[in-house]
Amino acid sequence: MPSNVPAPAEQMIAALIPAPLPRASPPRPPLPRLPAPRTGPDLADAQLDVGRLDPSGRISARPLLHRLGWPPGHRIQFDIAHDAITATSSPTARHTVGATGLLAIPSAIRQLCHLTAGDVVVLLANPGRDLLLIHPARTVAQFLAERFATDDDA
Repeated sequence: MPSNVPAPAEQMIAALIPAPLPRASPPRPPLPRLPAPRTGPDLADAQLDVGRLDPSGRISARPLLHRLGWPPGHRIQFDIAHDAITATSSPTARHTVGATGLLAIPSAIRQLCHLTAGDVVVLLANPGRDLLLIHPARTVAQFLAERFATDDDA
């Protein structure tokens, strides 16, 4: 074949290509069940504890987790709100309560709150809201110092 003649374009032969088979789309998985909404907060039911972060960012908070009804393997969502770490139940969360009842705070959350190994944290469980608040102790100390420095009744 001479070099100045263009090569013929490839063409598929319809007889060699089977027609696509009709397929039904796969069924959608069911949506996870959300926990039942709780009624208003019951602050009388709240419980306070203090913990210390270990080198892996875990806190021993067994009494509070038990009070919240969060057994090992319970799925937890972590967020940051008003200088506090919030932990709430979520059936689709990536984090879980450890097998020994330890709560592992994700690294990114610890970094955003400037928490390092050995830091003391104040934990507040509110079973009425299915909520665990984790405050760095220095934040609580600063809040109390400011509160009493400006309080004329103290």
